[in-house]
Amino acid sequence: MYDTILVATDGSDSANRAVDHALDLASTFDANLHGISVVDTRRYGDSMLSDSDSVIGDLSDRAEELLAEMETRADVDVTTTVRRGRPHDEIGSYADSIDADLILLGNRGLDSSDEIGSTAERVVRYVDRPVLTA
Repeated sequence: MYDTILVATDGSDSANRAVDHALDLASTFDANLHGISVVDTRRYGDSMLSDSDSVIGDLSDRAEELLAEMETRADVDVTTTVRRGRPHDEIGSYADSIDADLILLGNRGLDSSDEIGSTAERVVRYVDRPVLTA
């Protein structure tokens, strides 16, 4: 049913639930699992961070740690990538490049409000692939 699964993580509780589901689905369907974490510099003001290699480096390091943790928990091979940009654009672009059958992501990010997060909403609305939010 699923040959290629993409899971996005930002380290939030809902993203961790999405990772759990992705690991289970990839194992169940013997699917190729891809993990993505997007460094969203727009959240902090891209113009302010664009010249700050230190801040971008710290955000990228955190993204790498999240993906490495996913790899250690997986009983299938995981291909990981860290991207920089608008999260929904990068998730959609990467999903297209790997021809993902399913995208999983948290229903809200690090802000942890009661409403669906903007990234999840935009992925569901604009990415032309099945999406599961957790």
